[in-house]
Amino acid sequence: MGSQSAQANSDPKTIVFGVAPGPYGDMVNQAIKPELMKKGYKVVVREFSDYVQPNMALANGSIDANLFQHTLYLEKFAADKNLKVSALIAVPTASMGFYSHTLTHLDQLKKGDIVTLSNDPTNLARGLRFLQKLGLITIKENIDPTKASEHDIAENPRGLIFKPLEAAQLPRTLDSAAGALVNGNFAFAAGLKLSSALALETLDENLKNVIAVRTDDMDKPFVKDIKAAVLSPAYAAVINDPSSVFSQFQKPEWMQAAAKP
Repeated sequence: MGSQSAQANSDPKTIVFGVAPGPYGDMVNQAIKPELMKKGYKVVVREFSDYVQPNMALANGSIDANLFQHTLYLEKFAADKNLKVSALIAVPTASMGFYSHTLTHLDQLKKGDIVTLSNDPTNLARGLRFLQKLGLITIKENIDPTKASEHDIAENPRGLIFKPLEAAQLPRTLDSAAGALVNGNFAFAAGLKLSSALALETLDENLKNVIAVRTDDMDKPFVKDIKAAVLSPAYAAVINDPSSVFSQFQKPEWMQAAAKP
């Protein structure tokens, strides 16, 4: 750990990005790193296996920025752990999808079918909202939908069984479960295509992924340079390339506005 934190802090021209498995390491390498290299930075991408370590590593200074989480998750995690980390800018994001190896349509779901979904509180509530939008369940009326858990399901007309599990495990459950709600990054890491999902969530702005930095670093030159890289035409060109996986991602509002004539 010591050498990593020394690397992150001692050389102001080295930027260490933390990511989770999936496409966001590629986004850093292909769309952000080239712009930062033009300004003389060395960019290092460190992949973590879960949604916890990248924020702890950011807070303790062993990485300089991370790209793996949406605003809702970041804000809850930072509040729960009392971390001084902040969102810098939103980026195009792969949405959660309902995947199945056995079904071709949601109408085929029947009583007793198992559906797996993420167990961290933010993404569990998000998954339940997605299921409600798909008409598969209703959530109790007096419940804050951003904090709902499986105990807050009011109606489950199909008689489905919901199993919350760690997000990284969900793609593997498709061999036994009827369906799984898989976050975009873990779907990519498992070779699942967005186009193969039976349904894709429409992302609210606070569910689009953000680059996060330490709050104390917000005004530092390297942070301003990261933001400038994301706002650059070169970044947009990589994202919009029809042959790139990113072209299927849902764009943040600032990018949608910039694209309008």
